[in-house]
Amino acid sequence: MIELAVSMTILLILSAMAIPSLLQSFRTYQLNNGAARVSDMLKFTRYEAVRQNRPISFLMQPSGNGWLVGTDSNRNGNIDPTDKQALINGFVTLVTAGMPPPAAITASLNVGALTATPANPGPLQFDARGAVRVNGTLTGNIYVFYVGAAPPNNPGDFGFRAVILLPTGATQIWTATAAGPWQRTA
Repeated sequence: MIELAVSMTILLILSAMAIPSLLQSFRTYQLNNGAARVSDMLKFTRYEAVRQNRPISFLMQPSGNGWLVGTDSNRNGNIDPTDKQALINGFVTLVTAGMPPPAAITASLNVGALTATPANPGPLQFDARGAVRVNGTLTGNIYVFYVGAAPPNNPGDFGFRAVILLPTGATQIWTATAAGPWQRTA
């Protein structure tokens, strides 16, 4: 009995030491997954526009404590149940404040500023060539979708992800701690 009690005590101590590390890894995975889902939805919308040879909109709608992002395949201005969509919610959400300055991103892309979302970008569309249009007009803006921890979590505790949408329709994913700097991952 004594050996069993000692073994169980050691097992509990080791488990207590491992849980914070496992939780940090799980939260990092959730942030990476949220950014990948936004990027994948942008890529899918672009692919659909090229495949169908017509403009297709990428839409974002608040949904409870999160965001619904999707492709407006039937061009009715809504994300319908039959449209491809992804729900960004739970621990991860699209955030608009608290991120480190994007100086490393703007320097790498050689631009002055990024256009942050989910501030209303107008309907982002991809034309038949896959280029980005806003309200039907080609845009030179570079859009950024910041992904972070949802309240009541402190977003900076687990870092941030940035999904960059270039005017050509290409996407990039960047990562940063709360203090920065931003580093490109994909």
